[in-house]
Amino acid sequence: MNSRENSLHNNPNLSKKEVAIVEKILSKNDLKAQELRTQYAQDGLYTINLMSSPGSGKTTLLEQLAAFEDFKFCVVEGDLQTNRDADRLKQKGVAAEQIATGEACHLEAAMVERAYHKLKADGALEGVEYLMIENVGNLVCPASYDLGADLNMILLSVPEGDDKVLKYPTMFLCADAVVISKADMIDYFGFRIQQVQEDMQKLKPNVPLLLTSSKDKKSLETLKDFIANKKKQGYHSKHSF
Repeated sequence: MNSRENSLHNNPNLSKKEVAIVEKILSKNDLKAQELRTQYAQDGLYTINLMSSPGSGKTTLLEQLAAFEDFKFCVVEGDLQTNRDADRLKQKGVAAEQIATGEACHLEAAMVERAYHKLKADGALEGVEYLMIENVGNLVCPASYDLGADLNMILLSVPEGDDKVLKYPTMFLCADAVVISKADMIDYFGFRIQQVQEDMQKLKPNVPLLLTSSKDKKSLETLKDFIANKKKQGYHSKHSF
């Protein structure tokens, strides 16, 4: 003990207490996600984790984005069963690797790693700038698993209703952007965009909110440009799963 430490230790005017320092130990999934981040960066890919409830239009959105010549991507596709979504994307000329999770209601980093390596071995990364991870349709489980993505994007479809943000806060806390899909149906369902905005402001302020519709190419172009700008800015999500 040096003189300064000794002086402090013997000072009667100072209260003495022990401070326990606890270091967070990353889980196995978190460690794998960190490895994936490094891999994505080395391969020059900007990665988006696309999350939502079932039927919100994730695959349809990816099909439509595939039409833009200046937006090249490949896809890791997650579903409990079947290869249907991956097959749909392949028909649009998009390289896609399907993960059938069985009973698991989410993707984990190790699952993504295997699919990613398969895409890479098949040469699917050549000429693409983005990796889209279409997570299993679920507003609960995917919110707990880091996949190493640069951008966590949550889809909220109009038919689901405008009350989901505060009902599923853990999911929307992940969001680096919220996309309201099927926006052409807003009037039919009485969907309140302002409600979503207010709820997000309470939960996680200043998260970008974008509207998309399969019937409005401009809305899809706006989303495409938003993602491209995030890549250009070097944006990386700071959310801790």
